[in-house]
Amino acid sequence: MTALEIKDLHASVDGKMILKGVNLTIRKGEIHALMGPNGSGKSTLSNVLLGHPRYKVESGEITFNGKNLLELKPYERAQVGLFLAFQYPMEIQGVSFAHFLFSAYRKFQSAPITPTDFKKMLEEKLAVLDLDKSFVDRYLNVGFSGGEKKRAEVLQMMMFKPQIAILDETDSGLDIDSLKAVATAIKSMHNKDFGALVVTHYQRILNYLQPDYVHVMVDGKIVISGGKELASELEQKGYNWLQQEA
Repeated sequence: MTALEIKDLHASVDGKMILKGVNLTIRKGEIHALMGPNGSGKSTLSNVLLGHPRYKVESGEITFNGKNLLELKPYERAQVGLFLAFQYPMEIQGVSFAHFLFSAYRKFQSAPITPTDFKKMLEEKLAVLDLDKSFVDRYLNVGFSGGEKKRAEVLQMMMFKPQIAILDETDSGLDIDSLKAVATAIKSMHNKDFGALVVTHYQRILNYLQPDYVHVMVDGKIVISGGKELASELEQKGYNWLQQEA
């Protein structure tokens, strides 16, 4: 079974150790939630998984379907089936969203597709996210609101159909309608061929997604894991009671 496996991962940024022994396995068909206080290492883990050059792996292993991810460049990690929805998506002036999606789709999908079929598929995904067709005529993320940028990230995920997606605080800053649209889109992909790690501070998106597993990171380590009920407990108690576990 397809799996992303992280074993005793230690990683630093700018000389400061952030991840201090992370162990986690994510399989296709599973939705995992990763929670924790600010500065605990959640976004660092997301960036390390997709190979951000600023982050240095000091020790440990990351494998995907048995392949050593640490030997692959970021675009090669995308090619083997990983996807990262950024916490802060970049604006790209002069490149229409539609052109970007079509070019990237042809690059990473083995089966050819005609522009007509691609447009039809794109319009179906736009409808799930409650976005107008004109949305993709705009330059990529330029002038997008925070909620639109997050929907744009999820739209990319839906079009590229990764095996495992890392969603880094995709719910951050979303209003109620946008949150429901994003959660509905993620749920529409949840099947035996898709798995996800949803990084979040809040229970609200998990109420829609109903994750299979919830993990809590404190001081660079996952200190507790459980079912969806763990998120409810965190909502009530906060994170202070877990500090002694770090």
